[in-house]
Amino acid sequence: MKRGWLALLAAAGSAAAQPLLAPLDGPGPLPPPPWREVLLPKQTLPRTRFALVDIDAARALRIESPRSYGNLVHELAPPADAARQLSWRWRLERALDGAALQRKAGDDAAVKVCVLFEHAIARLPFFERQQLRLARLLSGEPLPAAALCYVWDPQQPAGSVLPNAYTRRLRWFVLQGSGSPIGRWRSEQRDLRADFLRAFGDEASELPPISAVLVGADADNSGGDGLAYVAELELR
Repeated sequence: MKRGWLALLAAAGSAAAQPLLAPLDGPGPLPPPPWREVLLPKQTLPRTRFALVDIDAARALRIESPRSYGNLVHELAPPADAARQLSWRWRLERALDGAALQRKAGDDAAVKVCVLFEHAIARLPFFERQQLRLARLLSGEPLPAAALCYVWDPQQPAGSVLPNAYTRRLRWFVLQGSGSPIGRWRSEQRDLRADFLRAFGDEASELPPISAVLVGADADNSGGDGLAYVAELELR
């Protein structure tokens, strides 16, 4: 009987240790499911190019955005309500000329890592609730009521927090900004609860469950051509 309980405890510990995100890695050209590509509705723009490559003796996701749009999304089902930390390494190789996160005409990122939350839509202001419902209907995607997007943007000071130019439901956190050296790896670790409350503390007092994580880039507004790498992305 004792051995039976030990086996159950060992199995439970093994299950708890399972990563919440499948690695941005694999033998093929792209990360395997549940990672999937998500584009704009009826997109006619070029797609952002994703490819798994070996660089500096490690495996990484290469992200190239030639006047393009595209994301790789990893949904969490059920949503993760215990995750608190997100960490990764990234490297900006080629910045986007003309990117300016404060303006719709420059709302582009050569590399972004985003966290989407199961934030209660009832907490949103009335007009934003209606906008979100319409956007969900038109896109056919479960667009989040709140999202944090970590970005490398040489045009902004590191530490800046900005609302997205199109919707306040997304907030930009500039982690690497003006003065950050291009072509070098940087490691990041974020306290998601602290970041969420900084961005959406007027709507919530606790961190909602996480519904998805995405990695992407876009240059459709500025018409630039960015290049970056992301590796070792972990949620825990």
